[in-house]
Amino acid sequence: METLIELSKKMPKTELHLHIEGTFEPEQMFAIAQRNQVKLKYSTVDALKAAYQFTNLQDFLDLYYQGMSVLLHEADFYDLTMAYLKKVNSENVVHVEIFFDPQGHLSRGVSFEPQIRGIYNALQDAEKKWGMTSKLIMSFLRHLSEESAFDTLEQAKPYLAWIDGVGLDSSEVGHPPEKFLRVFEACKKLGLKITAHAGEEGPPEYVWQAINQIGVDRIDHGNRALEDDKLIDTIKERNLTLTVCPLSNLKLCVVTDMKDHPIKNMLALGLHATVNSDDPAYFGGYMNDNYASLINGTGISKDELFQLAQNGITGSWMEDHVKEQHLKGLHALFA
Repeated sequence: METLIELSKKMPKTELHLHIEGTFEPEQMFAIAQRNQVKLKYSTVDALKAAYQFTNLQDFLDLYYQGMSVLLHEADFYDLTMAYLKKVNSENVVHVEIFFDPQGHLSRGVSFEPQIRGIYNALQDAEKKWGMTSKLIMSFLRHLSEESAFDTLEQAKPYLAWIDGVGLDSSEVGHPPEKFLRVFEACKKLGLKITAHAGEEGPPEYVWQAINQIGVDRIDHGNRALEDDKLIDTIKERNLTLTVCPLSNLKLCVVTDMKDHPIKNMLALGLHATVNSDDPAYFGGYMNDNYASLINGTGISKDELFQLAQNGITGSWMEDHVKEQHLKGLHALFA
């Protein structure tokens, strides 16, 4: 009999919560740093790998922004994105919806065009090569001002045909969604989908704000929503997908042991939970690793595995006919 881990590797998967800057493997970061003559704090790849150990969100973010510093040219953004797409294609990921953080690059003097052109061209090439579909989500950094977000949106306007949605990420605590109310209203008027990181480290109140004030189409993380029964009911009523990131939760101590991860409880409550890798180079694994950790750690059943994969397809922003095609493939595999 086929094991659940083997089944999880074979099944068609979607990734709905992925920061492209968080796919920077140490070897590639070191190589691009040398190519661009950017000096890192680390003299060898092994020294850089050792820095990929951290105990909280802020330590991770410090390293994450340092990694960004080597990205200067369109080719760098292309190479970073293509390396990720090649990896997940090998894991039967059929559709990706990826975040990029333009403010983290604009603040370093890297203009908007080389960022988005490099990423977008890689996404297009992945579709031509492997049939992998994609959506691109521009994320605002919540530790910066709403004014900075508006400036970024202005720079994005010539490229709106390439951008499918807008997100909100970075340090959550102390930066509630309501801080960005006006800029998200502007994004909606431009026809962009809206999502926001909420309830990872921040309280349930932040999830309420994301739903009621920002009017999100999806919730990134959402773990702490489970602390509020009324909030659970509201998420279900509005059929909002949660983009849950198991290994990220473990690495950032949102959970202390994978056996305590709330994803089984989310499914039992009827929540539309999905599995994603967040920042896989830093958090210890890509999609197959996240599924394996859930199977080994939480003991999810075959039915729960199917539900998570199905939620990933139905909760995506891909076209309905493409969803139907992947759902057929998923049903056939689990029949």
